[in-house]
Amino acid sequence: MGITERKVKQRLELRKMILEASMKLFVEEGFEKVSMRKIAEIIEYSPTTLYLYFKDKNEILYELCEMGFQKMTEYNKDLGQIKNPLLRLHQMGENYLRFGLAYPEYYDLMFIQAAPMEVLRRQNCSEWDSADANINALKELIRECMEEGVIVKDDVNAAAIGVWAMVHGLVSLSIRNRLGKMLDGGNEAAAMEKSLHFLLNAIDQTVRHSK
Repeated sequence: MGITERKVKQRLELRKMILEASMKLFVEEGFEKVSMRKIAEIIEYSPTTLYLYFKDKNEILYELCEMGFQKMTEYNKDLGQIKNPLLRLHQMGENYLRFGLAYPEYYDLMFIQAAPMEVLRRQNCSEWDSADANINALKELIRECMEEGVIVKDDVNAAAIGVWAMVHGLVSLSIRNRLGKMLDGGNEAAAMEKSLHFLLNAIDQTVRHSK
């Protein structure tokens, strides 16, 4: 390995260290209590070094959330192979649950902590491309389900909020250790998927009985 390649590798490794240390601190202490200096102390580098990679902790948070959304998108890469839109919605819900359980730290930053939305507010920015892409994918799928007559035709935004709140609630309860009391030692992941399908099937049955 030449000098140039070695320097590139070292930079990538240090960047990874910064992101991993930041993730740990953001989740354990909360975004507001973390400073660039504290992150630097964890990885045993000077704060000045961190500023060579990120302009501030807001940029670090944004990068971590981007990484999380990329991972979430990867879970849905094969959804297009499912022709039935309602079955596709079921699978999208399962994928969301699996992502949340597999990456609780990312999920905490992306969907539970207020920090990402506060950063957008401070920057006077209402758009977040990666997040918007996932939201729009859910809305489009619900719209397709309505057009196919497998979900009652109504306000797409309201339906999307309801479906998202359902899976978000399940993941949030799980990663905050709130589901165990209800399950009496049962398999949480299986119970969450069963709950998801129960509610989506209930929606489907409502449509069938209304015809």
